[in-house]
Amino acid sequence: MVPVEKRTLGRTGRPVSVIGLGTWQLGADWGSVDEDDALAVLNAAVDSGVTFLDTADVYGDGRSERLIGRLLKGLDADSAGNVCVATKLGRRAPQTPEEFTLDNFRAWTDRSRTNLGVETLDLVQLHCPPTPVLSSDAVYDALDTLVDEKRIAAYGVSVETCEEALTAIARPHVASVQIILNPFRLKPLERVLPAARAAGVGIIARVPLASGLLSGKYGPHSVFDVDDHRSYNRHGEAFDVGETFSGVDYETGIAAAREFAELTPNGMTPAQTALRWILQQPGVTSVIPGARSSGQVRDNASAAWLPALPSSALADIRDLYDRRIRAQVHHRW
Repeated sequence: MVPVEKRTLGRTGRPVSVIGLGTWQLGADWGSVDEDDALAVLNAAVDSGVTFLDTADVYGDGRSERLIGRLLKGLDADSAGNVCVATKLGRRAPQTPEEFTLDNFRAWTDRSRTNLGVETLDLVQLHCPPTPVLSSDAVYDALDTLVDEKRIAAYGVSVETCEEALTAIARPHVASVQIILNPFRLKPLERVLPAARAAGVGIIARVPLASGLLSGKYGPHSVFDVDDHRSYNRHGEAFDVGETFSGVDYETGIAAAREFAELTPNGMTPAQTALRWILQQPGVTSVIPGARSSGQVRDNASAAWLPALPSSALADIRDLYDRRIRAQVHHRW
């Protein structure tokens, strides 16, 4: 196995694989995945050189965390020590700033520590909290207390908008920012990535395939399970619509994805091309595609070894965004 390139995850100081694994789909909201298949995905990720796993305490009400805990328990000490697990907090309560207290943080992180079977959480991220939370001194003081108490080793934020990201980057102890970044969501390139680089803050790119659009596997008549957010959140019925297909309406997204697939270099899939594009953006630490099969994990991880996209391909992707996508998403997030 060729080792996957590693980059330092911001102020954590930890090296992590440039291709990670998002595990929302192993908990909920992407259709059902049984435990054996979920564990196979996790083991395939580690076997492929992935050392960064992203989860949250609400993915399947802790199911995703518990599955990762089982993975870690089954690894030898050296292998387990090489895996960095990022989880999230803040979605177990009403989404009001008053809920973001030290007592709640302690309770939520204690639950995550139990689920994962660890004494100290590697990285805890505020989970797309209400915007005012990101400007609260008390919230960051509480997070600093969790570090002092060794409940967590470091903290970061997961955000919806570029302005939220910039607010967090300005805080001295924020280690990382997780934000949607893919060929259908280019706005973070303008200010967020440069600011993160200047501050030494890691960037975790989520929704890298625009909820599967950029894989090229879906068409106008594709059907998603009723418990898949691509069925029930197309207009933001359950959470921010930007999390589903990157906020692009499905018809537009399918047409743009078809054109994107035509830009794919020989020997690369559309999904690998999208991941490779993200890795070439200065300031990105790791990209966290989800996967529901071992084959998908291996294909995604292999994007780290593929040749860089030529400047002509980068220009064509920018042109595609400007023509088909920009008007829908650029002003919103």
